[in-house]
Amino acid sequence: MEINELILQVEDIHKATELISSKLRKPVIIENKNFELISYSSSIEEFDLTQQKTILSKKCPLFIIDRLKKEGIVQRLEKRQDPIRIQPIEELGFHQRIVISAKHLGYTMGYIWVQESDELLTTEELTFLEEVTPHLGKLIYDVYERMNAKEGRREDLLWKLLHHEYDSESQFRHDATLAKLTIPDRFSVVVFSVTAPRYKYMLDYLQKAIQDFSLRKSVHFLKTEFQMILVIHGVQQEEFSSRNLARFLIDEIKEHSEEDEFYNFLIGVGKEYTILANMRKSFLEALEVIEIANFITPRPETMPREFSKLGIYRYLAALYEKNSSEDYYSDDLLTLIQNDKEKQTDLLRTLEVYLANNGKGKQTANELFIHPNTLNYRIKQIQELTNIDFNDFNVKTYLYTELLLLNNVEAYYQRYKEAL
Repeated sequence: MEINELILQVEDIHKATELISSKLRKPVIIENKNFELISYSSSIEEFDLTQQKTILSKKCPLFIIDRLKKEGIVQRLEKRQDPIRIQPIEELGFHQRIVISAKHLGYTMGYIWVQESDELLTTEELTFLEEVTPHLGKLIYDVYERMNAKEGRREDLLWKLLHHEYDSESQFRHDATLAKLTIPDRFSVVVFSVTAPRYKYMLDYLQKAIQDFSLRKSVHFLKTEFQMILVIHGVQQEEFSSRNLARFLIDEIKEHSEEDEFYNFLIGVGKEYTILANMRKSFLEALEVIEIANFITPRPETMPREFSKLGIYRYLAALYEKNSSEDYYSDDLLTLIQNDKEKQTDLLRTLEVYLANNGKGKQTANELFIHPNTLNYRIKQIQELTNIDFNDFNVKTYLYTELLLLNNVEAYYQRYKEAL
């Protein structure tokens, strides 16, 4: 039997993914229409950095999605059913690949990505991919159906709300009433995601902690293989009550966890809303926090968990892309890196903490566990070695963003080291 005929008879999307990968001899990833991971090939694991992040976080990085939208790729996928070849974006670890939209009943269900790192797919292989893709659209649809049946009616309703699959709020409220699902007047979405697949057992502990939570009735949760999604109910008359409850819950979980284990969670808190149509917005905001944390691999407690407090962190990926593609460096920071290397100083880290604390000496010294006089000496050294003007707000803001990348993204720091 031909392999394409075999795929058309397969009812398991994971098996179909493996068959396609073996036929094409390339890594394959299947995502749903929201760019969330459905399946990936395990027999061929030569995934590029972007696909590795997709597998880890279970969703394509937002800065990649934004880039694809900016270049019109996503729009073309909606209109076309043939494969599209996407050129590499080397500075983002995005190798050349083929993508094709998988449709079912006239709707886009998801996308099939085939990585072309070394050798392009032939015309025959592209035709094969076109032939089997409609069946994959049906399999993605079946995944949704099975998930909804498994989670139950109320969970099904929440998933549909998170994915904007309701035509109107009145329709949703009617279905929620029948399912006895409490509708929050004020809410925030919180997502817990494990930092690596080997820690997914922690979601079981998290589930128990939520079920034992004193305010359990104020929390609805949905569980996936690597994430827990919480809808936190606030009080209608109390602004930020759902956000405050989210903070309280996170603190409780941290208090009852081993510190090392707690930091195996990446946690994102979406903004608070009062309109149900914005529940997906809060969900995507929480996911963006996790995606940024995954991108910069932050030190514990250094990065905000709340979307509303991300500030400059939202733009780090864009800055990374721009500076890497333009081969740009800060001469002042290069000087400090060279000095730290040659004289075993810690000026780069000192500068970051000093800027983060807005030049407050006592607070900076305490955070670095050094005497204020030692801090003053280090700041004087920095001023003597560089042209940094600590009275220039724009310069300080720019340097701080560079330092966040240098001290949190290993590949960015390696760029600087290689430039010395």
